[in-house]
Amino acid sequence: MTFNQFETRYKPRECCCFTGHRAIAEDAVEDLKLRLTAELENLINRGVLVFIAGGALGFDTIAAQSVLALKGKYPFIKLVLALPCENQAERWSAQNKKVYDDILRQGDLVHYVNRNYKQDCMFDRNDYMVEYAAYCICYLRKHGGGTAYTVGYAKRMGRQLIML
Repeated sequence: MTFNQFETRYKPRECCCFTGHRAIAEDAVEDLKLRLTAELENLINRGVLVFIAGGALGFDTIAAQSVLALKGKYPFIKLVLALPCENQAERWSAQNKKVYDDILRQGDLVHYVNRNYKQDCMFDRNDYMVEYAAYCICYLRKHGGGTAYTVGYAKRMGRQLIML
């Protein structure tokens, strides 16, 4: 699937994006995965076909892996990776890069919102995801930062928020 095919084929009501923190307490991860999977299946049963993840560490990674895990049961769903820039993972550890590369290989579409890093590229990526999705699954625990910004933008855009 190309980016143009994605734009013309899927309507926002068929799309869900994710936003959440990079740092997640280890003792919260398993419960988060269970709740996320339940919400994903609920959305799939309501006709959501495309899930848009931002490719960051933490919640984005968990969300992307959860969508990929569900593709065995729901082979028609798509994972779109909306990445802020081509070199997002440049300074990540070898282990984090391996996980990232695995997700990129398994995703249905990788779209770089910006070619190169720039100061606001993460916000550009977050705006892009919200603009293409009617639903936004959120893992928000702090009132500042990119996740709070994205939740606020999704509210202003009238998106349905699903808080985990």
